[in-house]
Amino acid sequence: MSKFYYNEEQESYDAIVVGTGISGGWAAKELCENGLKTLVLERGRMVKHREDYPTANLDPWDLPNNGEPTREDIAKQEKQNRTGYTVKTPSKHWFVDDLKHPYNETKRFDWMRGYHVGGRSIMWGRHSYRWSDLDFEANKKDGHGVDWPVRYKDIAPWYDRVESYIGVTGEKLGLPQLPDGQFEPMMELNCVEQHVRDKVYEHFDGRVITAGRVAHINSNKKFEGDGRSRCQFRNRCIRGCPFGAYFSSVSSTLPAAERTGNMTLRPDSIVHEVIYDPDTKKATGVKVIDRETKEEFEFKAKVIFLCASAIASTSILMQSKSDRFENGLGNDSDQLGRNIMDHHLGVGAGGKLDGYGDKYYKGRKPNGIYLPRFRNLGGSSNTDKFIRGYGYQGGASRGNWEDVISEVSHGKDLKDAILKPGGWTFGMGGFGEVLPYEDNRMTLDYDKLDEWGLPTVTFDAEFKENEWNMREDMKNQAVDMLEKAGLRDVQPFDRPGALGLGIHEMGTARMGRDRKTSVLNGFNQVHDCKNVYVTDGAFMTSASCVNPSLTYMAFTARAANHAAEELKKGNL
Repeated sequence: MSKFYYNEEQESYDAIVVGTGISGGWAAKELCENGLKTLVLERGRMVKHREDYPTANLDPWDLPNNGEPTREDIAKQEKQNRTGYTVKTPSKHWFVDDLKHPYNETKRFDWMRGYHVGGRSIMWGRHSYRWSDLDFEANKKDGHGVDWPVRYKDIAPWYDRVESYIGVTGEKLGLPQLPDGQFEPMMELNCVEQHVRDKVYEHFDGRVITAGRVAHINSNKKFEGDGRSRCQFRNRCIRGCPFGAYFSSVSSTLPAAERTGNMTLRPDSIVHEVIYDPDTKKATGVKVIDRETKEEFEFKAKVIFLCASAIASTSILMQSKSDRFENGLGNDSDQLGRNIMDHHLGVGAGGKLDGYGDKYYKGRKPNGIYLPRFRNLGGSSNTDKFIRGYGYQGGASRGNWEDVISEVSHGKDLKDAILKPGGWTFGMGGFGEVLPYEDNRMTLDYDKLDEWGLPTVTFDAEFKENEWNMREDMKNQAVDMLEKAGLRDVQPFDRPGALGLGIHEMGTARMGRDRKTSVLNGFNQVHDCKNVYVTDGAFMTSASCVNPSLTYMAFTARAANHAAEELKKGNL
């Protein structure tokens, strides 16, 4: 049976896109809309918008064990369960079986993956923030990593393009460290979030609490896609949104690519090698193993986009060995697999706030508060304890009837207590930047092969002194802000976990100005194989302290249009 969807197989294509997640969807859309016949390859199963969201409309009483994983579930997804939420019943089907898809850890690394059409765009956190020149210039100024070959002005038009297409809620703040964008109406803060916002503004210069900027439609504006409509405030996003309210590639960019008639989509296609021609110094195609039959294929194309995720795309490059590239395609610099970054999180504080007993909120908004970076911006914000900075995410909510379980009560008093909401609590957790370190790396183990005969990934990466020092400040500042906001019983927390837990893997095939110290140039092209582009998290040269997906999309759109133009000029 043909694996192909939307178009039938042909011998060669103008472009091949590997991966269907946040980056792959954008590559497919832009390439197809530029008239390129494009083959999109996904290693996992087919997922169709709405049809394949099995838990999207289930209520709590529909879920066995109240949605908690069984011991059998955890045995198959022990590493995927390190987040504490991914392997719950409503979302476990989106994450891989660790026994079927093993990896190795010299040091703990939490690699959270989903193999299916749409990738992690179905279950991502949706926070969408622009970088600024503070981020793009950081490496050059403090000497860590290598200099980015781009600046904010190069990417700003592409941020505009992406935000206008996907829908990002937000409030214009005029902060140089967090540029404003093309926003949908902000999701309103609840009364306690507004209270904390006011108090932080009153007591701390330069600190502002706003609502998280998230990729959700929050107006009646019509957005292109597969029936995308306004957010319903159900907060069941990780299950897949049948309303298409938040951006995913299956509800937005892949349907756009399909409408052009230029896309051929093939799921169950494990790409493991880019084929290199030493005579033309170009890639000619990719090698693929069928996930189910294990049959091997080769597909040809003029240009190739690797968008399989930071670890997977770099694995493909590492396996793409030839006489010219003995250590992997584009790896003359020996930077493939190095400089793994993520964000460190799980540190902050929470407390209780008296009052507002007559206030509640309607719906379950899919975001909370965001407090942008305020450290090392100059002047009194600077510290000599660490470089770079962090922001906070969090929010306020009221408790429920569980609050009365520990109380001695019965009869009318108990009934009345059960019918009333509990008290207000507010919590905030930091998202901190991780520096690029050459010795934080991944390698391939050819002695431990997976089911398809391919090498498994080994991680050897850790937080270092700068991250640990930053965490102490993240904790202390959270406590200070909540206490000055009038909260009581303020308790700090610090649960560092490990790299990977932020699910923002970055940096394994970084871009740079010099081919001697980087893998990609400023347009995401492999330095010495210009018709191969890498536009997922692998290209990142530093990490900033904000969620990176919006930046992946902007760079991908820019790179895909560059590729289309270069093909038309005959340069690829």
